[in-house]
Order: sequence, then structure tokens, then C-alpha cells
Amino acid sequence: MQQNHSDSNKETKNCWLYSFFDTWGPISLTVLLYAGIRHFIAEARYIPSGSMLPGLKVNDRLIVEKLSLRKRSPSRGEIVVFNSPYSFDKKLIADRKKQLPSKLQCSFITFPLISWIPTISDRACDAYIKRVIAVGGDRLLINGKGEINLNGRSINEQYVEYFCSSEPKFNLCRPMSAIVPKGHVFVLGDNRANSWDSRFWPAGGFLPQKEILGKATWRFWPISRFGKID
Repeated sequence: MQQNHSDSNKETKNCWLYSFFDTWGPISLTVLLYAGIRHFIAEARYIPSGSMLPGLKVNDRLIVEKLSLRKRSPSRGEIVVFNSPYSFDKKLIADRKKQLPSKLQCSFITFPLISWIPTISDRACDAYIKRVIAVGGDRLLINGKGEINLNGRSINEQYVEYFCSSEPKFNLCRPMSAIVPKGHVFVLGDNRANSWDSRFWPAGGFLPQKEILGKATWRFWPISRFGKID
């Protein structure tokens, strides 16, 4: 009788394990597969602000490809997605009142569905999207309108429609000159009049290449503007 009771307990336990893995195994595998693709290959992102107008509009959905920039440095003109300046700008980090979250914590915080919970959000885990204007070694001059002179040549940026105001009292933009350090890039929003970018980050404004997550390649929503991103 004791042997039968033991066998019954084992069968019950095995049934419970089979039931658990049958239910949660596929879900866990799907989550792990999604997390792996998201981290190493590509992920979907949406545009939360107007800093890249007119080319990228609020709520546009994009595919961010992550493989190509693992093998090369970013090029001028490319639109890149990168970690928030709150995670690498030394002055912004110094102003924090709590410890900087780890990459694992940020992966959890920014995971779909979980990212919609406002109480666990952290600005250091956000991602930004801007255009690479200058790379390591470039000499850069930006005037008060947000127009670019790169290595002694004026740049015609056909993708920019919204330059900064010529009226000083309405103009929050700042002229500046810089030489971009090696291993860094200088990024700007296409909407020069309304973009928090390399011009304004307090510790210098240069984006370390290691903070770049990937390159924006395709817009998949809205369907009416589906296509490759120049």
C-alpha cells in the first residue's frame, strides 16, 4: 500500500510538472526568443515627440536594425537610436537622487506592456532618436538658426524644415563650435527649433558610439507612409 501511495504521489507531481511546462514552456520560450531578437538583431520603436519632424512624425512606428553598427562606425546623416543621455551624461547622472539602473533593470522596465507602468519608469532607461551630424575628428560649427558648417563647408540639409527663430527673444537655440572626439558622434534632431540633442546635454553633448542601440531603417506604421528611412 505504501508503494502505491508513493507511485500516486509521483504521478501527481509529474502531471503537475507536465501541465506547468505545457502551459508556460511555450510562453517562456517566446519571451526569451523575443528578448534575444530585440537585444541583438532588431526591435520596433515609436516616435514619442516632434524632434525629428518633418521626416518622422509623432507615433510613427519604426524598425531599428542592430547588426550593421556592430561591424562599423555610424556615418554622417544616419538616423540612430541610442541610450538616454540620463544614462551616460556625467552631470545628469550626478544630479540623480537614486542609483543608476543596470542594463538588466532597463531591459525589464522597457519591455512591452511593462513599459506602460508609469511607477517603474526611469529616464535613464529611455531611448532617443536623432541624426548623426558629425563623427570623430570632425570640426563642427552651428549658428543660431541651427545651420551646420562641417569641416569648413556649409551643409545643405534638405531634411530640415524647422530651423531656430531669427528673433533672439524667441530663440532658445545656441550657436556652438566643437571638435568631435574619437569614438563619439554629434547628433541633432531634424526639428532644430525643438529638439533636446547634443547642443544641450550639460556634460559636453558628444554621444559615445557604444551607447548607440541601432539604426532606424524602416517605417512600418502608418501604412500610408510605409517604407525605407533615408
